[in-house]
Amino acid sequence: MTPTPVLREAPLRYRLRRFVHRRKRLLACLLFSIAAGVAVEAAVSEDYPTTTVVSAARDLAVGTVLTDTDVTLASIPAQAVAGPAFEQPGQVVGQQLAAPLAQGSPIPPTALVGDGLLTGTRPGTVAVPLRPADPAVVQLLAPGQLVDVVLSTGNGYDAPAESTVLARSVAVLWTAPGGTGSAWPGEAGDDGLVVVAAGADDAAALAGSSSSGDVHLVLTTKQ
Repeated sequence: MTPTPVLREAPLRYRLRRFVHRRKRLLACLLFSIAAGVAVEAAVSEDYPTTTVVSAARDLAVGTVLTDTDVTLASIPAQAVAGPAFEQPGQVVGQQLAAPLAQGSPIPPTALVGDGLLTGTRPGTVAVPLRPADPAVVQLLAPGQLVDVVLSTGNGYDAPAESTVLARSVAVLWTAPGGTGSAWPGEAGDDGLVVVAAGADDAAALAGSSSSGDVHLVLTTKQ
């Protein structure tokens, strides 16, 4: 009678290798999940420095004159503040927005009508308000666009009509369409307003141009 062979138990190391080989994908996913969890926990638990800045309490349209209900204080990561920021609501209340802001957005000086509009411009650049002869053109303009400013005088009858280019490729800083009630502080009228960045020479020619004739703004792409 042939003896039944005795099956020897496989070594533990061999069984472990076979187990890992058969389930290597599952084990890889588990190890990846553990590593990701550790990284997330480390990031969440890290104490990032924050700073308190004045932010929009609601969605604000361009031209809005800020009130106490329009602004709030918000704590944000200090690294998220790319430039100067306001720390107290009183610093911005009563000022007018030169750009729309979404709820929760910090209010930088460049978003306000005033000196902040000239941030990054060449030394000596000034903000000059213009009232175009055609108020509808204001609605076609947006901050950052370049325009040529042309002054038309005369009526073609008793006074000959003439056109003079007062400035070329000046950048639009801010616009206030007619009928919005958001005129430049201290200015009367409701015919639409455009504020452009001009050098000293151009500014001298542009000042008072609206009272000298009809001001026309021509879109251009030349700098």
